[in-house]
Amino acid sequence: MEISILLAEQIAVLFLMGLVGFLTVKSGKFKEEDSRIISNMVVYICSPCVVINAFQIDFTSDKLMGFLLAGAACILVHIILIGGGRLLAGPLHFNGIEKASVEYSNAGNLIVPLVSAVLGEQWVFYTTAYIIVQTILIWTHGQSVICQGQEKNWRKILLNPNIIAIVIGFILFATGIRLPYIVGECVGGFGDMIGPASMLAVGMIIGNVDLGWVFRQKRPYFICFIRLVFFPVIAILIFTFSGAVSLHQDAEYILMVVLLATSAPAAVMVTQLAQIHGRDARYASVINVMSVIFCIVTMPLMVLLYEALI
Repeated sequence: MEISILLAEQIAVLFLMGLVGFLTVKSGKFKEEDSRIISNMVVYICSPCVVINAFQIDFTSDKLMGFLLAGAACILVHIILIGGGRLLAGPLHFNGIEKASVEYSNAGNLIVPLVSAVLGEQWVFYTTAYIIVQTILIWTHGQSVICQGQEKNWRKILLNPNIIAIVIGFILFATGIRLPYIVGECVGGFGDMIGPASMLAVGMIIGNVDLGWVFRQKRPYFICFIRLVFFPVIAILIFTFSGAVSLHQDAEYILMVVLLATSAPAAVMVTQLAQIHGRDARYASVINVMSVIFCIVTMPLMVLLYEALI
């Protein structure tokens, strides 16, 4: 119960950060299009710094085995999400934004500060497993889903700062190399900005949107249900009844980290990629904001269900 309460509090904090962005546009201090600069900063600076910083820990066989367990769980979850999204896309008539919002969660921007605040900084390491799997997929599969048929530029994908950060992070972790103090402080500082900057950009994007109109739309409620409840419940059932908890001494909390990432709101990256590629960023931000609001309730409930079944 305590973890669930802490989760709700931290999610509410991030929601207020989004509200600040919304109010800056409403008051005329910034324009909606100014959020594009912040979105690019988050995607190309803050996100890579989060990945690199998370690998600045001592290498041990126990951490490695825990990381491999987290990675396997993350791959399984994404098979369910992408496979389920593909199966549901036809009969439910998902467009690219809806499909990507169902399949990809706010694992980095939201879960890193949540895990750090609720479970402790030492557990952030395991969130990188989800971030790595999702980063690779969202810049390949996810980008093509949002762009709906645009040809992939593999050179651009492989040279993306987020992919490069994954490689650098692994090398530093495996070799035990630590960044120099000044460099490490710089990387950590940019990484710490990811939550506030992401939510600020989302709030700014919907600054000119009539929120009354937003909550009168029926479609986003359904998308949020699939994103926040339907797929997370499937993940919980698999985690609790597969015997995965016995695979590692910290498996219960490692899988909880993966569950938190799975049950997180729609990825801010969907909004940011939609904005970068000229797609319907406003609709993507509507889904994101609604899912952030609803996850204040749904994420603690998912954790309660997991703890009850474990």
